[in-house]
Amino acid sequence: MATVELRFSALPEHVRTARLVAAAVARRAGVDEAVLDEVRLAVGEACSRAVGLHQSGGLSSPVRVALIEDDKKFAIEVGDDAAVAGGAGDTAVGGAADGAEDESDMGLAVISGLVDDVEVLSDDHGGLIRMTWPTTPAPLFP
Repeated sequence: MATVELRFSALPEHVRTARLVAAAVARRAGVDEAVLDEVRLAVGEACSRAVGLHQSGGLSSPVRVALIEDDKKFAIEVGDDAAVAGGAGDTAVGGAADGAEDESDMGLAVISGLVDDVEVLSDDHGGLIRMTWPTTPAPLFP
């Protein structure tokens, strides 16, 4: 199982870089070419959501992205620290403040429409969105 990890400052201009890296790693992992646009869009939404939660919460910690290549699937996990800032009972979905909650919910709706297998969880650091896609094994002889 190969993993690529990214951490970036919670600034909108870094979301594009995360999208490009995710698409490149997904392609190498064997995700179908027809699905790469969905991967790119879903990662963009998840990272934009995390950036928004960090900015609305005044958090200076980085957004976390893990790109995980497995034998039969490719997973992307986008983590934020928003739940940590909101208190022990908050989750990533409910931890947003004021208008950021509506934008966060809209981003989750878009992600759910793009990705068949998506989970919204919390980890030791805060909120976590885990998205997975099936992969096709590379041919032995190209």
